Amino acid sequence: MSDTIAIVGAACRYPDANSLSELWENALAGRRAFRRMPKQRINLDDYLPRQANEPDSFYCTQAAVLDGYEFDRGRFRIAGSTFRQTDMAHWLALEVASDALVDAGFGGRRELPRDRTGVVVGNTLTGEFSRARTMRLRWPYVRRVLEASLDSLELIDDQRAQLLADVEQRYKAPFPEPDEESLAGGLANTIAGRICNYFDLHGGGFTVDGACASSLIAVANACSALSAGELDVVVVGGVDLSLDPFELVGFARNGALAHDEMRVFDRRSQGFFPGEGCGFVVLMRAQMAHDHKHRSYANIRGWGLSSDGAGGLTRPTVSGQRLALQRAYQRAGFSARTVGYFEAHGTGTAVGDATELGTLVDVISNASGELGKPAAVGSIKALIGHTKAASGIAGLLKAVQVVVHRWIPATVGCETPHPLLEKGDMIRALARPEPWSQPGPVRAGVSGMGFGGINAHIVLEHASPASCGALGRRQTSLAALSERERRATRSAQDVELLVFDGNSVEELRNKVALLAAVAPSLARSQLADFGASLASQLRHRPYRAAVIAARADELVERLTTLQQYLRDGCVTRIDESVFVGVAEAAPAVGFLFPGQGSPAHLGGGIHRRRFAATDTLYQQYGLSPQLDGVDTAVAQPAIVLASLAASEELQRIGIRPAVVLGHSLGELSAMCCGNMLTRDATMVLARIRGRAMSELGASGGAMAMLATDDKRAAALIGADEVVIACYNGPRSVVISGTGSKVEAVVTRARAAAIEAVPLRVSHAFHSPLVHAAVEPLRQHLAQLEFGA
Repeated sequence: MSDTIAIVGAACRYPDANSLSELWENALAGRRAFRRMPKQRINLDDYLPRQANEPDSFYCTQAAVLDGYEFDRGRFRIAGSTFRQTDMAHWLALEVASDALVDAGFGGRRELPRDRTGVVVGNTLTGEFSRARTMRLRWPYVRRVLEASLDSLELIDDQRAQLLADVEQRYKAPFPEPDEESLAGGLANTIAGRICNYFDLHGGGFTVDGACASSLIAVANACSALSAGELDVVVVGGVDLSLDPFELVGFARNGALAHDEMRVFDRRSQGFFPGEGCGFVVLMRAQMAHDHKHRSYANIRGWGLSSDGAGGLTRPTVSGQRLALQRAYQRAGFSARTVGYFEAHGTGTAVGDATELGTLVDVISNASGELGKPAAVGSIKALIGHTKAASGIAGLLKAVQVVVHRWIPATVGCETPHPLLEKGDMIRALARPEPWSQPGPVRAGVSGMGFGGINAHIVLEHASPASCGALGRRQTSLAALSERERRATRSAQDVELLVFDGNSVEELRNKVALLAAVAPSLARSQLADFGASLASQLRHRPYRAAVIAARADELVERLTTLQQYLRDGCVTRIDESVFVGVAEAAPAVGFLFPGQGSPAHLGGGIHRRRFAATDTLYQQYGLSPQLDGVDTAVAQPAIVLASLAASEELQRIGIRPAVVLGHSLGELSAMCCGNMLTRDATMVLARIRGRAMSELGASGGAMAMLATDDKRAAALIGADEVVIACYNGPRSVVISGTGSKVEAVVTRARAAAIEAVPLRVSHAFHSPLVHAAVEPLRQHLAQLEFGA
C-alpha cells in the first residue's frame, strides 16, 4: 500500500483557467487560449524577421498567457519591497500551492504535519522578470559600447556626459534597484524555499530543473519520498512564466515554434505556441490519507524516469521514452494495456509527436494481457500552449479529472490524425468528448519529456469510492458530468459568428467599433465569449451586420472590411465572411446545395461533434474516415450527407428555406430538402450516382475554373476536346475534359493573364467522358417515386 500515493488536493492557474474546474471545462469544450503576444511582455516588432535567417529573431506571434493576474500580497502579508524584488514566478507558485493545501483540507481545524511536509517545485530559469532585471547590472558594458561609438562624434565633454547620464536613467528606469532581497527573489531554487518559509514547513523544499519535464520529475521525486516513508505530505507542482527572447529565439533556431497554427499529433504538426502558468497537487500515502479521512481525487500507482543517453540532448528517442514507461508500469504492477487514456507530452513538433506515438504503440504492443479498446491520446498543450516546466503538472491535472469524471475530452489540434493514430488499433484520437468505455479499472498515463533527454511517466488510477467522499459518489456513474460540463462537450466550433444590429447605421458603426478596438488582443477562446454576448444583445433591429472568424487576426481583418462597408452606407453586401444590410422584415431564405468540388468531410466534422441529431445521422449513413475522399464513389454520398445534416440542423432551429437549389450533385440534396425524395432514397441515389461515375466514367479526366466569360473560354479551348461544364457567372466558367487537354487550356489562359485554377476531382464531370454513367442512373431513377 506504501507505493500507492493519493492526490488529496489540487489547484492551478493557467491561461483561461483560474481553477481546476475551469481547466476541466476548457478541456471538455476545446477552448484554446492563444492570442497575439502582448506588447507589454514582448514587442514583436523587435523580433519578427525582416529577412531570411536573421539570427536574433523568431517567427511565432501567438502564445497563451495569463490575463489579468495580480498577486494578492495583502493575503500573504508580503512587504512591498520584497514583492518588487522577487520574480512573479515565486508569488504565483506560493498562491497556487496555498490554494492546493486549502483544497486538501489543511488549515482551520486540520493542521499540516509541518516537520513531515516537503515541497518540490518544477521550474527552469526562474522567470522572464528576473532575467530582464539582470540587464540593469549590465549597464557598465552598455556604457562602454556607447562610449566607443561616441568617440567618433565631435561632442564636448558636457554633451557627452549628459547623453550618457540620460541614457543610463532611461535604461535603468524599468528595473528596481537591487537590495538584500534581489538575489533570493531571482533564483529558481528559492521558489520551493519560499513556500516552506511561508507555511513553516521543515520536511525539505527544493526546485527540480528537468526542462519541460520538470513538474512530472518533481511528482516522481515526491512519490519516492512518500513511498520510502521520509515524508507524510508533499506539496508538489510546477511554475513557468517565461515569454522572453532567450527562450523564443532559442526555440525558433530549433524549429520548435509553430508558424501559423499549433497542431498536435496531426500530419501537419509544425511546432508549438508558448504558454505559461502554474499547477500544484498535495500528495500523501493512500493509507494515511484514508486513515485521516482525506478526500482523494485519484491515486498515483506508478512513476518512472529515464534518460535518452547517447540519443541526443534535444532529439527524443523511442528507447529512452520506452524505459520510463516500462519502469512506471512495473512499479504500478499492471500492464500498459489496461490504461484507457494517455495524456501525452504532445508538443506538436513533427519529430516529438512521431516519437511519442511510436513509443506508446511499442509499449502497448509488447505489454502483457488482453488488449481492450484502443486508448485515447490527448495533450493539454493544444489548449494552453507549451507551459514548459509547468506543462507536466497541467497534463496530470487534466488526467486526474478524466479519471474522476470518467469522460475523455476530444484530441484538440488534431484535424488530420497522424498515421499511427489513424490506424487506431493501439491508440486513437477523439474527434469529440466521449464517456469512459474501457473495461476494468479507470487508469490514465501522463508523460513529460525535456531538453537533456529526460523522460517521466506517471500512472493514475481512480480512488476507491470509500476514499473519495462526494467525488466517490459521482464515480458510481459512467457519465459523471454536470449539465454545465455536458454543454461544454458540445460547444467546440471551428469558427465563431459575431452579430450586430442597430436602429441606424451610426448605432451599428459604434457597436462594431467597440469590438474592433479590443479585437487585436483577444484570445481565440474569447471569440466564443464575444459571440455569445453579442447574440444575447440582438433585438431584431433593422440595420444588421455579421462577421465570421476563427482567430483574432481574422477578426481584425474582417471587422476592418465591415467598417469600410458601413462607411459606404448600409447597402446589402455579402462575401464569404462579412455581411451587412438592412432588413425591415424577416427575409426569405434560400438554401443552395453544393456539388462535387466542395470538401468531402467523411467524419462529419464540427457538426457531428456539436449536434446529437447529426451524430445519429452519421451513425446511420456515414462513411469510414479512412476512405479516399477524392474518389467520386466516396465523395458524392459524403457531400450529400453533409448537406442534408446542415440543412436539417438549420431547420431544427427555425431557419427554413422558401426555395432550394442544387448545383450538379447538389440537385439531389435540394430534392430531399424540398420533400421530392426521402432521405433514404436520396442517400441510395447518391451512392449509385457516385459508383456509376467512378466505375463507368473514363479515367484521366480533369476540370479547371477559368476567371472569364464563356466566349473567351470557348476561344481558349479552340479545337481541343474540352467542354464548358458549368456557367458559374459572368466571369467564372468551369471546363472539363482529359487531363492533358485541360492542362493545355489552363496554360493558354495563364499566358493570357486569365486566372485558371485546376480542381481536385477524380473525373471530368459534365463532359462526354462520363456519359457511360447515364444509363444505369436512368434505370435507377425510373424506379423512384418523386414527391411534389
